[in-house]
Amino acid sequence: MDNFSGIQFQELKFLNELLDQVIILDQKKNICCSNISAQKRFGSDLEGKNISSVVRDHKLIEAIDKAVKTNQTNIVDIETKLPNFQYYKISVIPGPSKICNQENSVIIFFKDLTDIIKVQKLKSDFVANVSHELRTPLQSIKLGLETINNGHATGDAESQKKILPLVLQQTTRMENIVNDLLSLSRIELQEHIRPNDKIDINEIISHSVDLHQEILKKNNIICKIDKQTKDPIIYGDRNRLIEVFNNLIDNAIKYSEKNKKITITTRSDDKNLIAIVKDEGIGISRKNIPQITERFFRANPAKSKEVGGTGLGLAIVKHIVNQHRAEMNISSEENKGTTISINFPKS
Repeated sequence: MDNFSGIQFQELKFLNELLDQVIILDQKKNICCSNISAQKRFGSDLEGKNISSVVRDHKLIEAIDKAVKTNQTNIVDIETKLPNFQYYKISVIPGPSKICNQENSVIIFFKDLTDIIKVQKLKSDFVANVSHELRTPLQSIKLGLETINNGHATGDAESQKKILPLVLQQTTRMENIVNDLLSLSRIELQEHIRPNDKIDINEIISHSVDLHQEILKKNNIICKIDKQTKDPIIYGDRNRLIEVFNNLIDNAIKYSEKNKKITITTRSDDKNLIAIVKDEGIGISRKNIPQITERFFRANPAKSKEVGGTGLGLAIVKHIVNQHRAEMNISSEENKGTTISINFPKS
């Protein structure tokens, strides 16, 4: 608290223990004192400044005037960029009070709701994204079934041959989206719990490659495993790690042309076991790499639609990697390929 507070604040030291920011104004709207939280947020040199120079929002000034005029607490929501974008619920309490005995003084409590608002926005965006992702295949299914139901394809075996596979394809797409969403949800719920089973990472990778042998042969893609480490043991969850490498191999195949090569390397240093998946695919532009692990983000929407991607694979990988306290790095060059390396801690 500033010196102005003197005796009044000796009995109210608890204000300095509050996470909320507290600012006291005199009758001219100048700051006469503030708690530590306010000084950390708005600056240590608050005393003597007019509140309008600290929080530039007309709604706050109007709330102060109204509180003084009506002698009633006034609550207002504001957004500010001091120093970063923040959302506040502000309570303006008119004086005089035990804290500040000046006429027309006010006490302002700033409740930071930024994290809550961000979570709400994430939920809202998530629902909107899921709705969009499911609506597209649903519309295709509905159109196909309506065509059959209205008799346009009745007795026409050729038309039915075209429509039914489309309906099945879109149904499968919806199923994949729902399964990936459920998987992502389960992982996020358990992300704070680090798994501790002893796992042979080379065995996991070999298993994942075996699961993709059919599609590798179909696309004439060679997948080479280069085991450079003599100590392939890490602590983790076998099923989750299989999911990681299934997604990485699946992406490498989907976004590579035929007759290309995928190389998976495992090596180690003193502290980490490093797994590297390198392909010769279409690559990712540099500007898209920071977003590539976000839900439903697609660097190449047309290609993703063509190969049936859900837009959730790398998001799943990211959260499993986080759960294992590992670190993932992505480098890529368009038309040359992508390299994803994961550093797993040995202990």
